[in-house]
Amino acid sequence: MRCPCANQQITSSLIRTRVEHAVADMKSQTEQFIRTVGITGAVMTIGLANTVYNMRRFLFMKRMNASA
Repeated sequence: MRCPCANQQITSSLIRTRVEHAVADMKSQTEQFIRTVGITGAVMTIGLANTVYNMRRFLFMKRMNASA
C-alpha cells in the first residue's frame, strides 16, 4: 500500500533534482567559488551565471526543436 504522501514526495524529488542540476551547472561555470568584494559584486556574478545558463538552455531547446 502506498503512502498518501507518495505523490508529494515524488513531485518534490523531481523539482529538487532539476534545481540541483541547474545550480551545479552554474557552479561549474564560476569555478565553484564567487570571489568578489561586496554583496553587489556577488549578486552580479550570480546573475550573470544565471543568464548564461538560461541562454545555453534556450539554445539547447532551440536545437532540439529544429532537429525534430
